[in-house]
Order: sequence, then structure tokens, then C-alpha cells
Amino acid sequence: MKTLGAPIAIERMLEGSCWELCADLNGFASPPSDVLITQVAMGRSFQLIDDLSKHSLDHDESFRLEVRLLEDGYKCWLNFSEIMGRAFYRGAWKPRLLTNDQIHNRIPLVLNWIDKAASLKNQYLWGGTIGPDFDCSGLIQAAFASQQIWLPRDAYQQEKFCETLQISFDNYSILRPGDLLFFGTLQQCKHVGIYIGSGIYCHSSGTSNGRNGIGYDALQQIDKSSVAAYYRAQLRGAGRVVCCHDGVTLP
Repeated sequence: MKTLGAPIAIERMLEGSCWELCADLNGFASPPSDVLITQVAMGRSFQLIDDLSKHSLDHDESFRLEVRLLEDGYKCWLNFSEIMGRAFYRGAWKPRLLTNDQIHNRIPLVLNWIDKAASLKNQYLWGGTIGPDFDCSGLIQAAFASQQIWLPRDAYQQEKFCETLQISFDNYSILRPGDLLFFGTLQQCKHVGIYIGSGIYCHSSGTSNGRNGIGYDALQQIDKSSVAAYYRAQLRGAGRVVCCHDGVTLP
């Protein structure tokens, strides 16, 4: 049975120290911003980027600390007041890496998780990674993480991380269930979905594109829905998950 380390304490909050959360927390873009960029689920670990001793607290717990989430290398700011009492010292952290074959064998479970997430009442949430509300890349990351397969946080990072597959909406025979589809402009990936099979993919999209939450759409032009047509016009390509993230920060 896993035992937790010492509870988080100010005197132990040193630069580079690693901690495990026992509660869900929100991660923000910067100290003054209330823009949610990710959510950190209970059981995840983070490393302090800054040394708390550099701050003048005066018992003020209203500020935020910059951290690096260890499973995906993602940087965000956590509310200091929410960390206290909800994190335990964990010592050194090592990634749990799976082989390509191990990942492939877990894809059916990833797809089952996606199907269950889509069946729950949900809406699109920018920065959502815990559920039931997700953003596009948060849904994908959470689905793979449910099977201990860690991917980068953002859609453009996931695109760079995957093994590239060359497809178009009228030529996608190379795809297999569990592959990721990427959408956006020629210059930038802005959206991601997961291929289910038979030309169908699942993704979380916002109201500006005709839906508010998780849904299924088709690559085929026979699907005339506004959501499918919108993303079909923005299809950039596809990728296959063949390895796990090692926790190194991505650009």
C-alpha cells in the first residue's frame, strides 16, 4: 500500500522539490490571471519552479506559485492557499514509460473511456482536463492518462509528439482507432480529436463551432452538419501515439 510523505510545509517548499496532490486543483496562466489553462487531478505530482523563501509572505496565502507538472512537463500557476494541506512530499519522480506494443494494447480501453465521457452531461471548458467538462486537448490527454499513457497538454504539442500520418478527409485509410486528428491553419494546430473508426472521430468543441461539449463527427463529406463541415475544412493531418511523455517540458 502506498504511503504519503510529509505534508507540504512552507519551510520545505524549496525550488526543485516534488509534491503529490491529494485533491484536484486548477492551474492558471499567470499570477494575476484567472484564465484556466489546465486542471491537476488528485494523484498527480508537481515540482516547484520557484523557491518559496524568495517571497515575502507575511502569512498572505493569496498569491500563486509556478510549478511544473511532472507527468507532462506542463507549467502553470497554482493557488498557494489550495496547495497547503493538499500536497505531500514525494521525493524524486521518474516517468512510467510504456512500449509501443503496450500502448497499442491499451487503445481499446482509451476509446471506452472516451465513450463514457461523451455519455455524461458535459460542456466545453477551456483548460478542462478532469471532467466532466473538457477542452479538446484536455479530453485527449485525460483519455490516454486513464491508461497511464501520458501525452503533452496542448493540441499543438500533441501534434508534435505523435508519429505523423499523412491523410486528407477523402483519404484516411491509414488511420486506425486511437489515432489523433489535428485541425487548424497551415501555420498552427488549434484543435484535436480522436479517431474512432469508419471515418468517425470524437472531440470536445465550443459553442462558436456549433456544439458545446463532446460529440462525434465524420470526415466524410456526406456529413453535412455545421460542426463536421467546419473542422473538415481545417483538417491538418493525423498522428499516432507510439510512446509516453517523459515529463520533459515541451516548447
